[in-house]
Amino acid sequence: MMSPVSQPEVRLLFDDISVGTVMTAGEPYQITADEIVEVSSRWDPQPFHLDPVAAAASHFGGLVASGLHTIAASLALGSRETPMTAAVAGLGMDDLRFLHPVRPGDRLVQTTEIVEVLGSRSRPDRGVVRARRRVMNQDGIEVLTYVLTWMVERAA
Repeated sequence: MMSPVSQPEVRLLFDDISVGTVMTAGEPYQITADEIVEVSSRWDPQPFHLDPVAAAASHFGGLVASGLHTIAASLALGSRETPMTAAVAGLGMDDLRFLHPVRPGDRLVQTTEIVEVLGSRSRPDRGVVRARRRVMNQDGIEVLTYVLTWMVERAA
């Protein structure tokens, strides 16, 4: 699993974020066979996630990470993105698509592009940000896309 990293000291407040801003994480998230089995044994115990022999006989032709595991890897990458936003809370994910199997040894990277910013009428100290996330493997193949919505601090 990816080791914890310190988060940037400077975080973008809502008023510093604009449509078109792109955030990226520097270091890829590497998926391992052990991690696939560990995550799947607890959260998605399917043979193609747990057993290399059964996985080889499946339509995947080998061990693959569960979608939940891929989402978790994306969130881990998001916690290391720069520039980092002053996030208060996640509000949801829309248009979630699993596009390509994630396999042991894959190194995942992602881009997060801001697509909408909305000031809160009820909470003037916060705003809502929506962004399209694209998660790719080391070959540039998209494996996951979704739109993430989260609340961000505003300047006082």
